[in-house]
Amino acid sequence: IHWFSLTVPCLFKITNEATTILTQGGGVIQKYMDNDSFCGNDLEAGQERISAALAKNNLVYRVNGHVIPAGSNSITKTLEDFFKTSDFSSIEKEFERAVLNISSDPHASITAACSIIESALKFYIEKFELEMPRKLNVIDLWGVVRIDLPLNSDAVLAADQHKILKGLSAVIDGVGAFRSHIGSAHGRGQTPPSIVQAEARLAVNASHTVVVFVMEYLHAKSV
Repeated sequence: IHWFSLTVPCLFKITNEATTILTQGGGVIQKYMDNDSFCGNDLEAGQERISAALAKNNLVYRVNGHVIPAGSNSITKTLEDFFKTSDFSSIEKEFERAVLNISSDPHASITAACSIIESALKFYIEKFELEMPRKLNVIDLWGVVRIDLPLNSDAVLAADQHKILKGLSAVIDGVGAFRSHIGSAHGRGQTPPSIVQAEARLAVNASHTVVVFVMEYLHAKSV
């Protein structure tokens, strides 16, 4: 991995395609930097060399292959930028990253999935100039968006839709709680709770369903 620390200044040179370059560079080193399945001097030394090389260029690495400018608000800011620029292919790639990481780091996958929901909900609120909640946790953000979502004009169908939205509320609350209790965003301690891949996959897939639903409603309202 020594070659990477030598080529960082060239690979991450700021150009008009800086975002693409950072994304591609993060993907190159993701598997190596996110590897915590075993401890070893060589692995740790290599990760430190990469971090040092990035730091010389005012960059930092974040879990799931994100290389961002030092001092920025981690990957959440990047996700919000994706939504604001309608870069939905990059949003889909974030979900793909989360799915790919389920086997190697399910905790990080859950954190990433919840962050994407939060960013989608913040974007919806800002897009339609709704009042941002005092607490920016995922369930409070959803509460603002949920009220703004129109129900079907047919009373029977509206009642059915209401039941579905109540179910989505429970899903979003569950994903947020899952992230808080076992995800990587709040620290894992020395002995993090163990989870199986199926549990992480459920959280990621549920998050994807929520984001697609919100973005389709947003698109319909914008037309």
